[in-house]
Amino acid sequence: MSRRLIRNGLVAAGIMNISGVLVFSRGFTNAAINSADPVVMSNFGLLMIVVWGLAYLGAATVSASIKWLAAAFALEKLVYVVVWVSWLSSNSLARLYAEDAFAGIFYSIYGLNDFVFMVFFAWVFFQRHPRR
Repeated sequence: MSRRLIRNGLVAAGIMNISGVLVFSRGFTNAAINSADPVVMSNFGLLMIVVWGLAYLGAATVSASIKWLAAAFALEKLVYVVVWVSWLSSNSLARLYAEDAFAGIFYSIYGLNDFVFMVFFAWVFFQRHPRR
């Protein structure tokens, strides 16, 4: 895997975290996202998702191996995927869409997004020698 691909993947992950939260939460004002999962998706939780996005962007500038950092990122994404699947199994997306379309879209896609980046980060971790 080339260093450029890794950098671009990290930038994409950062942009998705930051812009996804800011757009769908309407700048942390969308109470429907908070009330659907008040523990994980409180405004504090959403802010921490933005902070993870900043960490991905910061990691994109590192020229040394990020193998273990990628492992931490993959684990973090796994946690969100598990939480998302658990949330879907006990909540109604239809009810959330009826309350707020942005919240419905957010809860429909955030776990899929996290799954894709979890696979990417795991792939980075398991690469033997990234090409520069």
